[in-house]
Amino acid sequence: MCELNEPRAREGMSKAFCPVNFRKIALPKGVSPTIAFVLSLLVLLSSPCHARVYIDINAPYLRKIPTAIPVFRNMTPQEDQANLAVALSDILAETLDFTGFFKMLDRASFLEDPQQAGLTDTTINFQNWTPLGAELLIKGAFQSRGDILEMELRLFDTFSARMLLGKRYTGRADDQRPMIRRFCDEVILLLTGHPGIFTSEIAFISTTTGNKEVYLADFDGYNPRQFTNTGAITLFPAWSFDGKWLAYTDYRRGRPELVIDKIGEKTATIVDLKGTSTTPAWVPGEFALAASLSYEGNPMIYLLSGKGKVLKRLTQHWGIDVAPAWSPDGKAFAFVSDRSGSPQIYIQEVEGGNVRRLTFEGNYNAAPAWSPRGDTLAYAGSSNGHFDILLIGVEGKGPIQLTQEAGNNESPAWSPDGNLIAFSSTREGPSRIYVMNANGTDQRRLLLLKGEQTDPSWSPRLGSN
Repeated sequence: MCELNEPRAREGMSKAFCPVNFRKIALPKGVSPTIAFVLSLLVLLSSPCHARVYIDINAPYLRKIPTAIPVFRNMTPQEDQANLAVALSDILAETLDFTGFFKMLDRASFLEDPQQAGLTDTTINFQNWTPLGAELLIKGAFQSRGDILEMELRLFDTFSARMLLGKRYTGRADDQRPMIRRFCDEVILLLTGHPGIFTSEIAFISTTTGNKEVYLADFDGYNPRQFTNTGAITLFPAWSFDGKWLAYTDYRRGRPELVIDKIGEKTATIVDLKGTSTTPAWVPGEFALAASLSYEGNPMIYLLSGKGKVLKRLTQHWGIDVAPAWSPDGKAFAFVSDRSGSPQIYIQEVEGGNVRRLTFEGNYNAAPAWSPRGDTLAYAGSSNGHFDILLIGVEGKGPIQLTQEAGNNESPAWSPDGNLIAFSSTREGPSRIYVMNANGTDQRRLLLLKGEQTDPSWSPRLGSN
Protein backbone atom coordinates (compact mmCIF):
# COMPACT_ATOMS: atom_id res chain seq x y z
CA MET A 1 0.00 0.00 0.00
CA CYS A 2 1.26 3.46 -0.76
CA GLU A 3 2.39 5.74 2.00
CA LEU A 4 1.61 9.43 2.33
CA ASN A 5 4.75 11.27 3.37
CA GLU A 6 5.10 14.53 5.21
CA PRO A 7 5.86 17.51 2.94
CA ARG A 8 9.60 17.72 3.34
CA ALA A 9 12.58 17.45 1.05
CA ARG A 10 14.46 14.16 0.98
CA GLU A 11 17.95 13.27 -0.13
CA GLY A 12 18.37 12.58 -3.82
CA MET A 13 15.43 14.68 -4.97
CA SER A 14 15.88 17.41 -7.51
CA LYS A 15 15.69 20.96 -6.21
CA ALA A 16 13.05 21.62 -8.84
CA PHE A 17 11.05 18.72 -7.49
CA CYS A 18 10.26 19.85 -3.97
CA PRO A 19 10.23 23.62 -3.47
CA VAL A 20 6.66 23.85 -2.23
CA ASN A 21 5.14 23.68 1.23
CA PHE A 22 2.59 20.92 0.71
CA ARG A 23 -0.30 22.02 2.84
CA LYS A 24 -3.82 22.97 1.89
CA ILE A 25 -3.75 26.61 0.91
CA ALA A 26 -4.80 29.00 3.66
CA LEU A 27 -8.11 30.69 3.03
CA PRO A 28 -7.96 34.45 2.55
CA LYS A 29 -8.67 36.59 5.59
CA GLY A 30 -12.36 36.95 6.26
CA VAL A 31 -13.44 33.70 4.58
CA SER A 32 -14.78 31.23 7.11
CA PRO A 33 -13.47 27.64 6.90
CA THR A 34 -16.96 26.56 7.94
CA ILE A 35 -18.40 28.17 4.82
CA ALA A 36 -15.60 26.74 2.71
CA PHE A 37 -15.86 23.15 3.79
CA VAL A 38 -19.02 22.39 5.76
CA LEU A 39 -21.33 24.14 3.31
CA SER A 40 -19.61 22.43 0.36
CA LEU A 41 -18.18 25.64 -1.12
CA LEU A 42 -14.60 26.64 -1.50
CA VAL A 43 -14.20 30.37 -1.99
CA LEU A 44 -10.82 31.71 -3.05
CA LEU A 45 -10.33 35.39 -3.73
CA SER A 46 -8.17 36.28 -6.72
CA SER A 47 -8.88 40.01 -6.30
CA PRO A 48 -11.14 42.15 -4.11
CA CYS A 49 -13.96 41.85 -6.62
CA HIS A 50 -13.59 38.24 -7.84
CA ALA A 51 -14.46 35.02 -6.02
CA ARG A 52 -14.10 31.40 -7.14
CA VAL A 53 -16.92 29.03 -6.27
CA TYR A 54 -16.16 25.39 -7.01
CA ILE A 55 -18.50 22.40 -6.59
CA ASP A 56 -21.89 22.62 -4.90
CA ILE A 57 -23.01 18.99 -4.93
CA ASN A 58 -26.56 20.04 -3.99
CA ALA A 59 -27.04 22.09 -7.14
CA PRO A 60 -29.81 20.56 -9.31
CA TYR A 61 -27.74 20.92 -12.47
CA LEU A 62 -24.03 20.64 -11.84
CA ARG A 63 -21.69 22.52 -14.17
CA LYS A 64 -18.55 20.54 -14.93
CA ILE A 65 -15.32 22.40 -14.20
CA PRO A 66 -12.95 22.62 -17.19
CA THR A 67 -9.76 20.97 -15.97
CA ALA A 68 -6.34 20.54 -17.55
CA ILE A 69 -4.08 17.62 -16.64
CA PRO A 70 -0.86 17.71 -18.67
CA VAL A 71 1.46 14.72 -18.95
CA PHE A 72 3.41 14.26 -15.73
CA ARG A 73 6.95 15.58 -15.60
CA ASN A 74 9.65 12.92 -15.35
CA MET A 75 12.23 13.87 -12.71
CA THR A 76 14.10 10.56 -12.86
CA PRO A 77 17.72 11.40 -13.75
CA GLN A 78 18.88 10.13 -17.14
CA GLU A 79 15.93 7.80 -17.68
CA ASP A 80 13.27 7.93 -20.36
CA GLN A 81 9.93 7.34 -18.65
CA ALA A 82 7.63 8.77 -21.33
CA ASN A 83 5.18 5.86 -21.18
CA LEU A 84 4.91 6.05 -17.40
CA ALA A 85 4.44 9.83 -17.53
CA VAL A 86 1.49 9.44 -19.88
CA ALA A 87 0.03 6.50 -17.95
CA LEU A 88 0.07 8.38 -14.64
CA SER A 89 -1.60 11.45 -16.09
CA ASP A 90 -4.20 9.27 -17.83
CA ILE A 91 -5.07 7.48 -14.58
CA LEU A 92 -5.52 10.81 -12.81
CA ALA A 93 -7.72 12.23 -15.58
CA GLU A 94 -9.86 9.09 -15.81
CA THR A 95 -10.29 8.88 -12.05
CA LEU A 96 -11.47 12.46 -11.65
CA ASP A 97 -13.56 12.32 -14.82
CA PHE A 98 -15.49 9.37 -13.38
CA THR A 99 -17.01 11.62 -10.71
CA GLY A 100 -18.92 13.72 -13.26
CA PHE A 101 -17.60 16.93 -11.69
CA PHE A 102 -14.93 17.74 -14.26
CA LYS A 103 -14.62 18.44 -17.97
CA MET A 104 -11.21 17.17 -19.03
CA LEU A 105 -9.56 19.36 -21.66
CA ASP A 106 -7.84 17.85 -24.68
CA ARG A 107 -4.07 17.72 -24.22
CA ALA A 108 -3.59 18.43 -27.93
CA SER A 109 -4.66 22.01 -27.21
CA PHE A 110 -2.10 22.61 -24.46
CA LEU A 111 0.44 25.35 -25.17
CA GLU A 112 3.46 24.14 -23.20
CA ASP A 113 5.91 21.26 -23.05
CA PRO A 114 5.12 19.45 -19.78
CA GLN A 115 8.76 18.33 -19.43
CA GLN A 116 9.99 21.92 -19.49
CA ALA A 117 7.13 23.82 -17.87
CA GLY A 118 7.05 25.03 -14.28
CA LEU A 119 5.53 23.07 -11.44
CA THR A 120 4.84 25.80 -8.86
CA ASP A 121 2.53 28.79 -8.79
CA THR A 122 5.56 31.07 -9.12
CA THR A 123 6.94 29.30 -12.21
CA ILE A 124 3.75 28.31 -14.06
CA ASN A 125 2.63 30.63 -16.84
CA PHE A 126 -1.09 30.65 -16.14
CA GLN A 127 -1.70 32.62 -19.32
CA ASN A 128 -1.07 29.34 -21.12
CA TRP A 129 -4.17 27.89 -19.45
CA THR A 130 -6.87 30.53 -19.03
CA PRO A 131 -7.32 31.09 -22.81
CA LEU A 132 -8.05 27.37 -23.14
CA GLY A 133 -10.88 27.71 -20.63
CA ALA A 134 -9.06 25.72 -17.95
CA GLU A 135 -10.29 26.73 -14.52
CA LEU A 136 -8.36 24.03 -12.65
CA LEU A 137 -4.90 22.75 -13.48
CA ILE A 138 -3.28 19.64 -12.01
CA LYS A 139 0.47 19.22 -12.38
CA GLY A 140 2.28 16.00 -11.61
CA ALA A 141 5.93 15.00 -11.31
CA PHE A 142 7.53 11.69 -10.43
CA GLN A 143 10.74 9.80 -9.86
CA SER A 144 11.05 6.07 -10.49
CA ARG A 145 13.89 4.22 -8.82
CA GLY A 146 13.75 0.47 -9.27
CA ASP A 147 10.54 -0.64 -7.57
CA ILE A 148 10.06 2.69 -5.75
CA LEU A 149 7.82 5.38 -7.19
CA GLU A 150 7.76 8.92 -5.79
CA MET A 151 5.03 11.24 -6.95
CA GLU A 152 4.08 14.86 -6.29
CA LEU A 153 0.72 16.25 -7.35
CA ARG A 154 -0.51 19.85 -7.24
CA LEU A 155 -3.90 21.40 -7.87
CA PHE A 156 -4.04 25.03 -9.04
CA ASP A 157 -6.75 27.61 -9.63
CA THR A 158 -5.74 29.18 -12.94
CA PHE A 159 -7.69 32.41 -12.45
CA SER A 160 -6.25 33.23 -9.06
CA ALA A 161 -2.88 31.72 -10.11
CA ARG A 162 -2.44 29.91 -6.84
CA MET A 163 -1.98 26.39 -5.56
CA LEU A 164 -4.96 24.90 -3.77
CA LEU A 165 -3.50 21.54 -2.80
CA GLY A 166 -0.15 19.77 -2.95
CA LYS A 167 0.75 16.25 -1.85
CA ARG A 168 3.72 13.90 -2.04
CA TYR A 169 3.42 10.11 -2.11
CA THR A 170 5.92 7.26 -2.05
CA GLY A 171 5.17 3.63 -2.77
CA ARG A 172 5.95 0.63 -4.89
CA ALA A 173 5.77 0.92 -8.66
CA ASP A 174 2.46 -0.95 -8.71
CA ASP A 175 0.98 1.46 -6.12
CA GLN A 176 0.55 4.20 -8.72
CA ARG A 177 -3.23 3.82 -8.86
CA PRO A 178 -3.75 3.88 -5.05
CA MET A 179 -1.50 6.94 -4.78
CA ILE A 180 -3.43 8.81 -7.44
CA ARG A 181 -6.74 7.82 -5.89
CA ARG A 182 -5.54 9.13 -2.53
CA PHE A 183 -4.83 12.48 -4.14
CA CYS A 184 -8.23 12.45 -5.89
CA ASP A 185 -9.90 11.95 -2.51
CA GLU A 186 -8.09 15.04 -1.27
CA VAL A 187 -9.20 17.02 -4.33
CA ILE A 188 -12.85 16.08 -3.93
CA LEU A 189 -12.84 16.81 -0.22
CA LEU A 190 -11.29 20.22 -0.88
CA LEU A 191 -13.67 21.19 -3.68
CA THR A 192 -16.92 19.79 -2.25
CA GLY A 193 -16.38 19.46 1.49
CA HIS A 194 -17.29 15.77 1.24
CA PRO A 195 -15.11 12.64 0.94
CA GLY A 196 -14.72 11.00 -2.46
CA ILE A 197 -15.62 7.49 -3.58
CA PHE A 198 -12.17 6.33 -4.63
CA THR A 199 -11.76 3.69 -1.93
CA SER A 200 -15.15 2.11 -2.63
CA GLU A 201 -15.92 -1.08 -4.56
CA ILE A 202 -18.89 -2.56 -6.38
CA ALA A 203 -20.16 -6.11 -5.86
CA PHE A 204 -22.24 -7.62 -8.63
CA ILE A 205 -23.38 -10.92 -10.13
CA SER A 206 -21.69 -12.27 -13.25
CA THR A 207 -22.15 -15.41 -15.34
CA THR A 208 -18.54 -15.35 -16.56
CA THR A 209 -17.95 -18.91 -15.32
CA GLY A 210 -21.30 -20.19 -16.58
CA ASN A 211 -22.82 -19.84 -13.11
CA LYS A 212 -24.12 -16.80 -11.30
CA GLU A 213 -21.33 -15.83 -8.92
CA VAL A 214 -20.56 -12.72 -6.87
CA TYR A 215 -17.76 -10.58 -8.30
CA LEU A 216 -16.03 -7.48 -6.95
CA ALA A 217 -14.52 -4.54 -8.82
CA ASP A 218 -13.08 -1.16 -7.92
CA PHE A 219 -15.51 1.77 -8.03
CA ASP A 220 -14.62 2.46 -11.69
CA GLY A 221 -14.78 -1.14 -12.91
CA TYR A 222 -11.03 -1.64 -12.64
CA ASN A 223 -9.68 -4.93 -11.26
CA PRO A 224 -12.79 -7.20 -11.50
CA ARG A 225 -12.36 -10.48 -9.62
CA GLN A 226 -14.51 -13.43 -8.62
CA PHE A 227 -15.61 -13.52 -4.96
CA THR A 228 -17.77 -16.67 -4.69
CA ASN A 229 -17.26 -20.08 -6.24
CA THR A 230 -20.53 -21.86 -5.53
CA GLY A 231 -20.98 -23.55 -8.91
CA ALA A 232 -24.65 -22.63 -8.61
CA ILE A 233 -26.62 -19.37 -8.37
CA THR A 234 -25.92 -16.38 -6.17
CA LEU A 235 -28.01 -13.20 -6.12
CA PHE A 236 -28.51 -9.88 -4.30
CA PRO A 237 -25.06 -9.06 -2.83
CA ALA A 238 -25.21 -6.51 0.01
CA TRP A 239 -22.37 -4.74 1.86
CA SER A 240 -22.26 -4.21 5.60
CA PHE A 241 -21.94 -0.60 6.74
CA ASP A 242 -18.20 -1.04 7.42
CA GLY A 243 -17.48 -2.92 4.19
CA LYS A 244 -16.17 -5.99 6.03
CA TRP A 245 -19.08 -8.33 5.28
CA LEU A 246 -21.13 -9.37 2.27
CA ALA A 247 -24.52 -11.02 2.50
CA TYR A 248 -26.15 -12.64 -0.52
CA THR A 249 -28.67 -15.27 -1.58
CA ASP A 250 -27.16 -18.66 -2.45
CA TYR A 251 -28.72 -21.67 -4.22
CA ARG A 252 -25.86 -24.14 -3.73
CA ARG A 253 -28.09 -26.41 -1.61
CA GLY A 254 -30.95 -26.24 -4.10
CA ARG A 255 -33.03 -23.43 -2.57
CA PRO A 256 -32.47 -19.73 -1.92
CA GLU A 257 -30.61 -19.37 1.39
CA LEU A 258 -29.00 -16.38 3.04
CA VAL A 259 -25.19 -16.42 3.30
CA ILE A 260 -23.20 -14.01 5.45
CA ASP A 261 -19.57 -13.89 4.32
CA LYS A 262 -16.70 -12.03 5.97
CA ILE A 263 -14.44 -10.62 3.26
CA GLY A 264 -10.94 -12.06 3.40
CA GLU A 265 -11.93 -15.18 5.33
CA LYS A 266 -12.62 -18.63 3.90
CA THR A 267 -15.66 -19.47 6.00
CA ALA A 268 -19.21 -18.18 5.59
CA THR A 269 -22.39 -18.49 7.62
CA ILE A 270 -25.40 -20.10 5.93
CA VAL A 271 -28.65 -19.07 7.61
CA ASP A 272 -30.35 -22.46 7.86
CA LEU A 273 -34.09 -21.77 7.69
CA LYS A 274 -36.80 -23.55 5.77
CA GLY A 275 -38.43 -21.72 2.89
CA THR A 276 -36.70 -18.90 1.01
CA SER A 277 -34.22 -16.31 2.26
CA THR A 278 -33.57 -13.42 -0.13
CA THR A 279 -32.69 -9.73 -0.62
CA PRO A 280 -30.50 -8.95 2.42
CA ALA A 281 -29.86 -5.35 3.50
CA TRP A 282 -27.50 -4.37 6.33
CA VAL A 283 -28.68 -1.93 9.00
CA PRO A 284 -26.66 1.33 8.90
CA GLY A 285 -24.09 1.41 11.69
CA GLU A 286 -25.06 -1.98 13.13
CA PHE A 287 -23.97 -5.59 12.77
CA ALA A 288 -27.49 -6.60 11.78
CA LEU A 289 -29.47 -6.96 8.60
CA ALA A 290 -32.96 -7.26 7.21
CA ALA A 291 -33.99 -9.89 4.69
CA SER A 292 -37.09 -11.45 3.19
CA LEU A 293 -37.76 -14.84 4.81
CA SER A 294 -40.61 -17.31 4.25
CA TYR A 295 -39.97 -19.81 7.01
CA GLU A 296 -43.24 -18.80 8.71
CA GLY A 297 -45.35 -18.58 5.52
CA ASN A 298 -45.40 -15.82 2.90
CA PRO A 299 -42.12 -13.90 2.45
CA MET A 300 -41.91 -11.13 5.05
CA ILE A 301 -39.18 -8.73 6.14
CA TYR A 302 -37.27 -9.86 9.23
CA LEU A 303 -34.43 -8.43 11.27
CA LEU A 304 -31.44 -10.72 11.83
CA SER A 305 -28.19 -10.41 13.73
CA GLY A 306 -24.96 -10.32 11.77
CA LYS A 307 -24.50 -13.97 12.67
CA GLY A 308 -27.84 -14.91 11.09
CA LYS A 309 -30.06 -15.22 14.16
CA VAL A 310 -33.63 -14.07 13.53
CA LEU A 311 -34.38 -11.26 15.97
CA LYS A 312 -37.87 -10.16 14.99
CA ARG A 313 -40.38 -9.85 12.19
CA LEU A 314 -40.64 -6.32 10.81
CA THR A 315 -43.57 -6.44 8.37
CA GLN A 316 -47.00 -7.76 9.31
CA HIS A 317 -49.19 -8.48 6.28
CA TRP A 318 -50.53 -11.42 4.30
CA GLY A 319 -48.89 -10.15 1.08
CA ILE A 320 -45.37 -10.85 -0.19
CA ASP A 321 -42.74 -8.41 1.14
CA VAL A 322 -39.19 -8.37 -0.28
CA ALA A 323 -36.19 -6.11 -1.01
CA PRO A 324 -35.72 -4.00 2.15
CA ALA A 325 -33.64 -0.81 1.79
CA TRP A 326 -32.66 1.16 4.90
CA SER A 327 -32.77 4.89 5.36
CA PRO A 328 -29.32 6.32 6.17
CA ASP A 329 -30.27 6.85 9.82
CA GLY A 330 -31.68 3.33 10.18
CA LYS A 331 -35.02 4.62 11.45
CA ALA A 332 -37.06 3.43 8.47
CA PHE A 333 -36.82 1.07 5.54
CA ALA A 334 -38.38 0.85 2.12
CA PHE A 335 -39.52 -2.48 0.70
CA VAL A 336 -41.53 -4.02 -2.13
CA SER A 337 -44.94 -5.55 -1.49
CA ASP A 338 -47.81 -6.83 -3.60
CA ARG A 339 -50.35 -6.05 -0.88
CA SER A 340 -52.11 -3.55 -3.17
CA GLY A 341 -52.39 -6.06 -6.03
CA SER A 342 -49.11 -5.29 -7.86
CA PRO A 343 -45.53 -4.85 -6.68
CA GLN A 344 -45.17 -1.36 -5.24
CA ILE A 345 -42.72 0.36 -2.90
CA TYR A 346 -43.65 1.09 0.71
CA ILE A 347 -41.88 2.79 3.59
CA GLN A 348 -42.12 1.56 7.16
CA GLU A 349 -40.84 3.16 10.35
CA VAL A 350 -38.92 0.79 12.60
CA GLU A 351 -40.36 2.23 15.78
CA GLY A 352 -44.14 2.16 15.70
CA GLY A 353 -44.36 0.20 12.48
CA ASN A 354 -46.21 2.91 10.52
CA VAL A 355 -46.42 1.88 6.85
CA ARG A 356 -47.21 4.04 3.84
CA ARG A 357 -47.26 3.38 0.13
CA LEU A 358 -44.72 5.44 -1.80
CA THR A 359 -45.20 4.58 -5.50
CA PHE A 360 -48.50 4.86 -7.37
CA GLU A 361 -47.38 5.22 -10.99
CA GLY A 362 -46.48 2.07 -12.95
CA ASN A 363 -47.71 -1.48 -12.58
CA TYR A 364 -44.45 -2.99 -11.29
CA ASN A 365 -42.02 -1.11 -9.04
CA ALA A 366 -39.12 -2.89 -7.39
CA ALA A 367 -35.53 -2.76 -6.10
CA PRO A 368 -35.68 0.41 -3.95
CA ALA A 369 -32.34 2.02 -3.04
CA TRP A 370 -32.30 4.81 -0.45
CA SER A 371 -30.01 7.74 -1.25
CA PRO A 372 -27.15 8.33 1.23
CA ARG A 373 -28.51 11.89 1.61
CA GLY A 374 -31.80 10.45 2.85
CA ASP A 375 -34.23 12.45 0.72
CA THR A 376 -34.66 10.25 -2.36
CA LEU A 377 -35.12 6.66 -3.41
CA ALA A 378 -34.05 5.16 -6.72
CA TYR A 379 -35.95 2.16 -8.00
CA ALA A 380 -36.74 0.09 -11.09
CA GLY A 381 -40.22 0.66 -12.46
CA SER A 382 -42.24 -0.64 -15.37
CA SER A 383 -45.46 0.59 -16.97
CA ASN A 384 -44.93 -0.50 -20.58
CA GLY A 385 -43.20 -3.85 -20.32
CA HIS A 386 -39.71 -2.35 -19.94
CA PHE A 387 -37.98 -1.42 -16.73
CA ASP A 388 -36.37 1.97 -16.19
CA ILE A 389 -34.57 3.62 -13.28
CA LEU A 390 -36.61 6.31 -11.55
CA LEU A 391 -36.20 8.65 -8.59
CA ILE A 392 -38.86 9.54 -6.07
CA GLY A 393 -38.75 11.73 -2.96
CA VAL A 394 -39.28 10.02 0.36
CA GLU A 395 -42.51 12.02 0.71
CA GLY A 396 -43.70 10.94 -2.74
CA LYS A 397 -42.55 13.86 -4.89
CA GLY A 398 -41.98 12.66 -8.46
CA PRO A 399 -41.21 10.21 -9.89
CA ILE A 400 -38.46 11.32 -12.28
CA GLN A 401 -37.39 8.84 -14.96
CA LEU A 402 -33.61 8.63 -15.46
CA THR A 403 -33.28 6.02 -18.23
CA GLN A 404 -35.15 6.25 -21.53
CA GLU A 405 -35.76 3.67 -24.28
CA ALA A 406 -32.57 1.74 -23.58
CA GLY A 407 -33.52 -1.88 -22.87
CA ASN A 408 -34.37 -2.99 -19.35
CA ASN A 409 -32.69 -1.01 -16.56
CA GLU A 410 -32.78 -2.48 -13.07
CA SER A 411 -31.15 -2.80 -9.64
CA PRO A 412 -30.03 0.79 -8.88
CA ALA A 413 -27.25 1.23 -6.31
CA TRP A 414 -26.01 4.56 -4.94
CA SER A 415 -22.37 5.54 -4.59
CA PRO A 416 -21.44 6.36 -0.97
CA ASP A 417 -21.45 10.10 -1.69
CA GLY A 418 -24.89 10.02 -3.34
CA ASN A 419 -23.63 11.52 -6.61
CA LEU A 420 -23.68 8.39 -8.81
CA ILE A 421 -25.99 5.45 -9.43
CA ALA A 422 -24.88 2.05 -10.69
CA PHE A 423 -27.46 -0.15 -12.39
CA SER A 424 -27.80 -3.09 -14.77
CA SER A 425 -29.05 -2.61 -18.32
CA THR A 426 -29.69 -4.71 -21.44
CA ARG A 427 -29.26 -1.74 -23.82
CA GLU A 428 -26.40 -3.53 -25.58
CA GLY A 429 -28.06 -6.95 -25.53
CA PRO A 430 -26.61 -8.91 -22.59
CA SER A 431 -27.08 -7.32 -19.20
CA ARG A 432 -24.14 -5.13 -18.15
CA ILE A 433 -23.36 -2.83 -15.22
CA TYR A 434 -23.64 0.88 -16.00
CA VAL A 435 -23.17 4.03 -13.98
CA MET A 436 -24.70 7.50 -14.28
CA ASN A 437 -24.85 10.77 -12.44
CA ALA A 438 -27.67 11.00 -9.94
CA ASN A 439 -29.62 13.26 -12.34
CA GLY A 440 -29.42 10.64 -15.10
CA THR A 441 -26.67 12.23 -17.18
CA ASP A 442 -23.43 10.62 -18.40
CA GLN A 443 -24.71 7.05 -18.60
CA ARG A 444 -21.81 4.75 -19.41
CA ARG A 445 -20.88 1.08 -19.10
CA LEU A 446 -18.75 0.30 -16.06
CA LEU A 447 -17.02 -2.86 -17.26
CA LEU A 448 -17.20 -5.61 -19.86
CA LEU A 449 -16.87 -9.26 -18.88
CA LYS A 450 -17.83 -12.52 -20.49
CA GLY A 451 -21.46 -13.44 -19.78
CA GLU A 452 -23.96 -11.09 -18.11
CA GLN A 453 -23.59 -8.79 -15.12
CA THR A 454 -26.46 -7.83 -12.81
CA ASP A 455 -27.34 -6.81 -9.25
CA PRO A 456 -24.73 -4.10 -8.51
CA SER A 457 -24.18 -3.16 -4.87
CA TRP A 458 -21.91 -0.20 -4.02
CA SER A 459 -19.74 -0.50 -0.93
CA PRO A 460 -19.10 2.22 1.65
CA ARG A 461 -15.70 3.88 1.64
CA LEU A 462 -13.37 1.05 2.54
CA GLY A 463 -10.58 1.44 5.04
CA SER A 464 -12.20 4.54 6.59
CA ASN A 465 -14.55 2.95 9.11
